[in-house]
Amino acid sequence: MSKSISSTKVIGFFLGPALFGLLLLIGEPPNENIWKVMALALWMVTWWVTDAAPIPVTALLPLVLLPYLGIFSVGESTAPYASPIIFLFMGGFMIALGLEKHNLHQRIALNLIRFTGTSGNGIILGFMLATALLSMWISNTATAVMMLPIATSVIQLLLGDQEMNKSNKRFALGLMLSIAYSANIGGTMTIIGTPPNVVMTGYLKEFADFEMAFAEWLIIGIPAGTIILTCTYFLITKVLFANGIREIEGSDQLIREKLTSLGSFSKEEKLVTMVFLLTALCWIFKQNINAAFGAPVLSDATTAMAGGILMFVTPVNFKKNQFLMKWEDTIKLPWGILILFGGGMCLAKGMEKSGVIQLIGQYVADNSDLGLLSLIAIVTALVLFMTELMSNVALVTIFIPVIIGVANGLDINPLYLVIPATIASSCAFMMPISTPPNAIVFASGHIKIKDMVRAGAILNVLGIIILVIIGKVLVPLVF
Repeated sequence: MSKSISSTKVIGFFLGPALFGLLLLIGEPPNENIWKVMALALWMVTWWVTDAAPIPVTALLPLVLLPYLGIFSVGESTAPYASPIIFLFMGGFMIALGLEKHNLHQRIALNLIRFTGTSGNGIILGFMLATALLSMWISNTATAVMMLPIATSVIQLLLGDQEMNKSNKRFALGLMLSIAYSANIGGTMTIIGTPPNVVMTGYLKEFADFEMAFAEWLIIGIPAGTIILTCTYFLITKVLFANGIREIEGSDQLIREKLTSLGSFSKEEKLVTMVFLLTALCWIFKQNINAAFGAPVLSDATTAMAGGILMFVTPVNFKKNQFLMKWEDTIKLPWGILILFGGGMCLAKGMEKSGVIQLIGQYVADNSDLGLLSLIAIVTALVLFMTELMSNVALVTIFIPVIIGVANGLDINPLYLVIPATIASSCAFMMPISTPPNAIVFASGHIKIKDMVRAGAILNVLGIIILVIIGKVLVPLVF
């Protein structure tokens, strides 16, 4: 039985096009095109914030309306939906589906948890490392969904037939929060780990003529993610929810049983591992390979798609027509996210062509006397707290072009602002509704909203401090 539509959706559904029409009526030459693009942006933001229509459907509005408004031709409005960045993420999705289909991700996770020990804090550390590592390559939602039942089994093993005592409650709460937070943090470490990173890469290429290489992002993403992850671990296990459990009897046996149920390392897993490693190495050593050939034979997008193609053409048993993946497996591929990327880039190009971004940059340049450190802190804090209330992809889609305009207006390198802001968009720690991993672990019943808000608020403050330092110190060193 379908649920009735909420009042927020109803209001947003009619408010979006109403605001669009109102701004079109207000707009006058010589800035008529600016009013048109801002009208479209306001419609899209209203629908995204109120969830009045599916996010990918809203992202299709620029394709239809920008030609109608006379901003783009049909060809210009459709081009961003086939951007190389789209194919970078599409290839990454295909590789991730291969890992999931053959349970390689479970084997990696279980071995990592087994390695870190059977004490309360050791198990939490194992889950955090496993979750973050997997989230670097597959979606944070899929990672959280996979880790939750394993964590639930460990908690049940701890309890047995006894009731929850204070120590056990703290362990269960800490374990669940660690999964959600690690899934969010892990995605920030690679370009393909989370959608906002891919959106950022596309905007930098489009508006700053800068191509963020996969390996370059690792130099920023891994230190930033590792520091935030370390702070999260100590906050959960030592400050807020210290459990004091020295050993959970039977947990090692549980992990062994789950590994045994996966069986021996199969031929499919070996082949998936080879494809995954080959793709990752090509991403990391792209510049060296291109230098060896004396030509740009590899890009991050073509490498991703080559890895994706290999998943479908690598035979497991050629005579029986068995390959690592078949096309039907792509039913799980999040096509809506790809459309969202295209729609965001199309809107941003419209904002650039009409002069919106330049206008914002000029206004900030004329009216701002803030130093770089203050500017990084304000932008990072604004994005970090906004991402608690709205989709991080939609937020970055709207906000990054504006940040680039501000940076250009102040004549500073946009990377100093864009990189901390993009990472901040994935640091949604306070609310169950902020991100799917938060909602997934909250549904376990071991977390109260007040506990998530308390831990998340402290992490948000720590995150702002860490990201400001990253933007002021590490980004200038790398770029």
